[in-house]
Amino acid sequence: MKKIIAAICISLSLGTFARAEASDKAKLNERIAAAHAVLHELMATPDKGIPLQIASRATCVAVIPGYKKGAFLVGAQYGQGVATCRTASGWSAPVFIQITGASFGLQAGGQSTDLVLVGVNHRSMDDILKEKVKLGGDIAASAGPVGRNSQAATSVLANAEFLTYSRSKGLFAGVDLTGDVVNQNKEDTESYYGHEIGYQKILSGAVPTPAAAQHFVTTVNQMFRAGRARAAK
Repeated sequence: MKKIIAAICISLSLGTFARAEASDKAKLNERIAAAHAVLHELMATPDKGIPLQIASRATCVAVIPGYKKGAFLVGAQYGQGVATCRTASGWSAPVFIQITGASFGLQAGGQSTDLVLVGVNHRSMDDILKEKVKLGGDIAASAGPVGRNSQAATSVLANAEFLTYSRSKGLFAGVDLTGDVVNQNKEDTESYYGHEIGYQKILSGAVPTPAAAQHFVTTVNQMFRAGRARAAK
């Protein structure tokens, strides 16, 4: 009898764990879908989005949908997102990331915005995820130009490792994220892929892209290819 009860308890525990795991993965898929939606809307507004000249140079793209900022004298900023990097065989499977920051001074209220970070050299994502580093401090980051201003794009490309953008009320603009910290969300990455795995392996292209993340990776590739096609003209 005791063995039967123990077996039932184990079965119930495994069932609960499986449901929780499925729920976690569903939430992560929703985050990827939200990131995909941000990029899709970005590509739909070429005159007010990331210049194609910058898209053609992208080596890594990170999207943080719903980046939240709240404040009452001391401000807090926090967001969860995904990142992919270009490899010899295409764009990598996504890594889950998080970004945090703080600000001080007389302020009140809160807001939510979407962020897009575009790495423009091959050190970009490795430098930003290898440890908790600050944008604008440890990593050269600049507010990116928008639209078709190729002259401005050329200028910032010469000095930045990351170009940063935000979307508010449907419009994209360059944003200053100086002082914000970006790092891999190891817990979410492990939950999504089923085991602990470092960002280097994923971003190198050694991990297959899950079916539920394929649309996000495809959209990043479309943006990059559109930039390359324009640059070739």
